[in-house]
Amino acid sequence: MSVGKGFKAVEILLIEDNPGDVRLTIEALKECKILNNLHVAEDGIKAMSYLKKEDKFKDEREVLEEIKLDKSLKKIPVVILATSEAEQDILESYELHANCYITKPVNMDQFIKVVKSVGEFWFSIVMLPPREDLD
Repeated sequence: MSVGKGFKAVEILLIEDNPGDVRLTIEALKECKILNNLHVAEDGIKAMSYLKKEDKFKDEREVLEEIKLDKSLKKIPVVILATSEAEQDILESYELHANCYITKPVNMDQFIKVVKSVGEFWFSIVMLPPREDLD
């Protein structure tokens, strides 16, 4: 996907505690040619601190719930990329209004393919709310 003149970088908040997966994500985004500002938070506390400047959250599920309950944040698309294939984790994510749940591939080529697919879907196909609604 090429980025044309005048396009704004998309803001991406990656919640990931594995430095290897962070590097894989960075490489996949480069390969996808998605103009982005990637922000990395190691856990839910740091993610919510980034989003709201608060430090009261403990895990990713609480972060997801808080994002989707907050009027100023709820329109942000949330893509869960997790190692778990447990039905309970998948159901809980959707019950908390995640926009999609993807099992993280362990193979680097597959990981890059998944990130490309997510990027193409969310930044080429889906109509997102205007940026000012997301700020």
